[in-house]
Amino acid sequence: MFTDELWPKFKMIMLKVGIYDKPFLRQTTEGIFYRLRVGCPWRDLPDVFGKWNAVYKRFNEWSRKKKLMDIFNELVVEPDLEWEFIDGSIVKENKHSSGAACGAVSAIGKSVAGNTTKIHMTVDSGGLPIHAVKSMIAKKPRN
Repeated sequence: MFTDELWPKFKMIMLKVGIYDKPFLRQTTEGIFYRLRVGCPWRDLPDVFGKWNAVYKRFNEWSRKKKLMDIFNELVVEPDLEWEFIDGSIVKENKHSSGAACGAVSAIGKSVAGNTTKIHMTVDSGGLPIHAVKSMIAKKPRN
């Protein structure tokens, strides 16, 4: 949950990247961050954040329009670039995430483990994230 001191600062970043100050903006934003932190299914989102479907739709809209990445980039302030560390992790995707319904390119590939994607993260000397990329990996399934 955002503190009353932190929320106005974060809200200014959201306004800067084009997220409008609508009713329940704080509630929705906290619901998104709660879900990302805890990893629960959208339907299990506590009622304190509002209707789960509204929070889910807002998350999808912000993701599709790259506004979440814009927020991330705004939070990267004066990184210590004496050293940069790069790592990648293979993440197993949900079984229903095999393709975009609208025909858009997705970063999900088939591997032995099923649907997977690879996330690359760059951090500065202090271990703070400064860049993230999601890329498709595809391995030939074993026969």
